Amino acid sequence: MHVSRILKAKQRRMVTTRPTATVTEVTKLLERERIGAVLITDERGQMLGILSERDLVHGLSRFGSALLTKTAAEMMTREVVTCTPETSLQELMSQMTEGRFRHLPVIEEGKLVGVVSIGDVVKFRLEELESEAGALKAYITSA
Repeated sequence: MHVSRILKAKQRRMVTTRPTATVTEVTKLLERERIGAVLITDERGQMLGILSERDLVHGLSRFGSALLTKTAAEMMTREVVTCTPETSLQELMSQMTEGRFRHLPVIEEGKLVGVVSIGDVVKFRLEELESEAGALKAYITSA
């Protein structure tokens, strides 16, 4: 199983914002979209970084209420770990576990094509396990 299967099952809509957005604007965006991270992109759509809830918590610890006036560019993670549509789910889960992050941008041929969250992975695996259990049950009851 590969990341491409998850991307096919979910909406490909990606939430992005500009590097000049304030943390206040970013937090409103995260709340409105009910997401835990936003991609920071330039005017051409090239990813510059990612700003997650964890980044905001670390920023709050460092800057206190002054965090709200900081920009996305100041607070974002710049060295973003990514995956490709061909990345296996096992590799994806290992990357997320080892890196201790919950969102991975998906890059194909140098272009941002999606974001996979740990919630997407869990949902996909649960559906996969339920399908396998149903198939086994049907096989056993038909014998």
